[in-house]
Amino acid sequence: MFETTLGNEVRAITAVPGLDAIEVDPEAAAQAYRDRILTPLAETASEEEMRSATEQLSGACTTEIAAFDEFTSLLTDPDLVDRYDHVIFDTAPTGHTIRLLKLPGAWSGFLSTGKGDASCLGPLAGLDKQKARYAEAVERLSDAQETRLILVARPRTSALKEVARTAEELAAIGLRNQHLAINGVMPTMEGDDALAQALYNKDQAALDQMPEVIRQLPREDFPLRPENLVGLDALKRFARSQPAPADAASTHAATGDYPDLSTLVDDVEVRDKGLLMFMGKGGVGKTTMAAAFAAELARRGHEVLLTTTDPAAHLNETLGDVLPNLTVSRIDPAVEIERYKDEVMKRKGKHLDAEGLAMLEEDLRSPCTEEIAVFQAFSRVIRESSKHFVVMDTAPTGHTLLLLDTTGSYHQDMMRHSGDDKSVRMVTPMMRLQDPDATQVMIVTLAETTPILEAEKLQQDLRRAGIEPWAWIINASLAAADTRHPLLAQRARAEHPQIEKVASDLAARFAVVPMQAEDPAGADRLLSLVQL
Repeated sequence: MFETTLGNEVRAITAVPGLDAIEVDPEAAAQAYRDRILTPLAETASEEEMRSATEQLSGACTTEIAAFDEFTSLLTDPDLVDRYDHVIFDTAPTGHTIRLLKLPGAWSGFLSTGKGDASCLGPLAGLDKQKARYAEAVERLSDAQETRLILVARPRTSALKEVARTAEELAAIGLRNQHLAINGVMPTMEGDDALAQALYNKDQAALDQMPEVIRQLPREDFPLRPENLVGLDALKRFARSQPAPADAASTHAATGDYPDLSTLVDDVEVRDKGLLMFMGKGGVGKTTMAAAFAAELARRGHEVLLTTTDPAAHLNETLGDVLPNLTVSRIDPAVEIERYKDEVMKRKGKHLDAEGLAMLEEDLRSPCTEEIAVFQAFSRVIRESSKHFVVMDTAPTGHTLLLLDTTGSYHQDMMRHSGDDKSVRMVTPMMRLQDPDATQVMIVTLAETTPILEAEKLQQDLRRAGIEPWAWIINASLAAADTRHPLLAQRARAEHPQIEKVASDLAARFAVVPMQAEDPAGADRLLSLVQL
């Protein structure tokens, strides 16, 4: 965005006087967090104690705590607070951000009363020292004079419903100073281009029908731009509402001859079972693509389970009427936490006295309980895929990688405990995810610079975990649609190089789904995405 390389430390954007930036690296933050806890321990702890502490700090929960720790330090560091007039956080997509913003209250509350053996935290003292800072972070986030939260959405019915849910959840944890930004609104129509007219009508209908909880918020609308907002010049034009440079090309966007979604379904269905995971950043259409894929497999006579791990998912709204052969479920963290707590209390609680029972209940109030509970539900779904097709709509990238990290930690733990015993035949969830005959990962993205870059980073992270993405899906492409509207045609021409990059450099196989005049909600419209 700023045409410079950022890192895990604050640095100046030299082309913009007065602007500094930092891009928090969760892994680097996690390592720094481990070092802060383990280094003092090394002076007094035995080798066995150090091994135990290191193992406790190796899980995904530690990465989440470390990112949270970095977040709170940026909120409360006196030097940073005094140095800047404004601090702007570009947060992760909704589900992950809700989790992060809940953490200051969750950790500070847990540390106030926690006496249990919260093994996923590592040594509790590492967090206990930060109690005052976490309490200050909660106070600053809740102070309307200090913090403004800007909810950003596209003018789409599903996006605005998600933002409304987000607004309510954030208000419930004290973040009530909210504003609304609607980005990418189709400008007032000129000419007779059918797609442009449909997109304009769709935007206006969504804005007219937005939920009341966000309708009352202070709001700013930003029009759809013909250029990708990458680089300082483009950002300045956007901020100043200046027009983009004139495009001397024809007003017609040459439609690319790209493979469609049916080619991927054809290749998948020969297996007759397996896990299909749809992954990507928020807002790229993972839910729609997963639902369309599942609907087409079911239409072809296969038994299919369509499920989601996304806290903000809207599968039922997208799918509409349930099709024959298709079952829909959701991994709901709240439900899974209660299931896990009940299971642990029944298994361990019956052997404990009153004091031990109180300690166990305290331990289960740790925010890490959600990680374990959701992982267990995730594992159950993976086992289902050995019998029939399971199509999984995952949470946005960061939250999904946290879940995969948990899966990897569990795998390593199981392999460590099995040792050299060759008689133990074990198939862990991670082994299934790494098996290309059992799991196909679909990376969903848009034909724009930033989403393609994010998807490329996701692919690198997956490969480091031993998971090879099976295909890429480029959604809502104007380059695959037919339009003569000048603004849309210019955006379409900008897509061709991005699609070519995916085809030639990034994906083993790919498909392109055209921009739709109507929201693809309901079985018939979902199936039309495949049967072009």
